[in-house]
Amino acid sequence: MVIAGKDKGKTGRITKIDHKKNRVTVEKINLRTKHIKKRQGQTGEKITYEAPLSASNVMALDPKTGKPTRIARKKLASGKKERIAVKSAVSLDNVTIPAAKKAPAKKSK
Repeated sequence: MVIAGKDKGKTGRITKIDHKKNRVTVEKINLRTKHIKKRQGQTGEKITYEAPLSASNVMALDPKTGKPTRIARKKLASGKKERIAVKSAVSLDNVTIPAAKKAPAKKSK
């Protein structure tokens, strides 16, 4: 879920992670339009693409409540580490993700 910026409140699946720049690309979030100039033998066009967001503006959704939550790590008896939702203590590993929801419409004055 996006927690800051123009797409605040929208949810989507993370499609790409850039660890060096600390940025993530989220499906159908932060859409940008690129205008391509016409060239000889080709027509001009508009391309819409998903621009990366700062990873600090994105939070995982709690599978139990559906609200944003922080992530903790828990070491299992087998020695493996597991990601845990802080709010409900539910494992985030092997969770099915529901379809993305749109943010509620803003009221205009």
